[in-house]
Amino acid sequence: MVLGGPGEVAMAERFEVRLPDGVRLNVETTGQTDAPVTAILLHGWTLDGRAWHRQVDALTAAPFGGAVRVVAYDARGHGRSSCMALPTATLAQLGDDLAAVIDAVAPTGPVVLVGHSMGGMTVMEYAHRHPAHFAAHTAGLVFVSTTAEGHTHTVYGLSPRIARLIRLAETTSAGVLARCGSWRAPRALLTALRPSIRWMLFGDRCEPADIRLVTSAVARASLRSIGGFRASIGAQHRLDTLAALAHLPAAALVGDRDRLTPPPCAESIAAALPATELTVCPGAGHMLMMERPDEVNAALTGVLRRVLAESSPGHRDATPVETGV
Repeated sequence: MVLGGPGEVAMAERFEVRLPDGVRLNVETTGQTDAPVTAILLHGWTLDGRAWHRQVDALTAAPFGGAVRVVAYDARGHGRSSCMALPTATLAQLGDDLAAVIDAVAPTGPVVLVGHSMGGMTVMEYAHRHPAHFAAHTAGLVFVSTTAEGHTHTVYGLSPRIARLIRLAETTSAGVLARCGSWRAPRALLTALRPSIRWMLFGDRCEPADIRLVTSAVARASLRSIGGFRASIGAQHRLDTLAALAHLPAAALVGDRDRLTPPPCAESIAAALPATELTVCPGAGHMLMMERPDEVNAALTGVLRRVLAESSPGHRDATPVETGV
């Protein structure tokens, strides 16, 4: 599908971006195609772009006067995007995919990258693998419930000994799932596992609609993607990459009940990016965009306002700065 021309409004438009290896990414955009700034929302592992629906609604209702275009897409093997070869189920490939998406949907003008969990790690990998491309396009960052240190701090809210046993079981089962190709988990099984999903992903409160959406997203993810991405997610370390991005407006948010990326993950990101606004949400778990949408929306809006101000005509810092990563 061809994007609209300058001045044309593309509300909730859906199309595909075809990647060099034949994978087709499902992309949804909201807002004017010639908006001064594009916000690209990247979801977490086993989820899809629908996870950001409260942020999309907030940004389209916010008083930006058409200045922000919102893009959300499903990562390879997730949601409506097609499955992929197992060797490409890596964060490195997701970083390459993000560069391709930016070329397709926002080839000119600044972008703000908003990543949840695996989505935040994708942003870091993009910055690491494509530093010149990143510097030419990226004007702001928002990290939601993510980490730059793999599974370093992940103990599932349990004792370290039990956490090691869970991680061993998790990585073993991930290897099995990765060999299951494009098959998907039966919905009946996921319904039975809903209490476990709720415990792992949410904090003190969980709306029934949110757990249904998450379960639906996991049901859409291929077993290859559920198992295949686990190894690189656990191994990634990109604090050095982040340290080179300290000039960008940024925000980081985490729930203090997050069992997958607990507060030390966000704290290390904030330490690498000293100007980052760090928000710790009491009682919240891993799904902050659903559990604490107001806090996430406020952080995202704050970064967008700074980017819009800095990219306005006459601002002395409007030209992108090379990161040197």
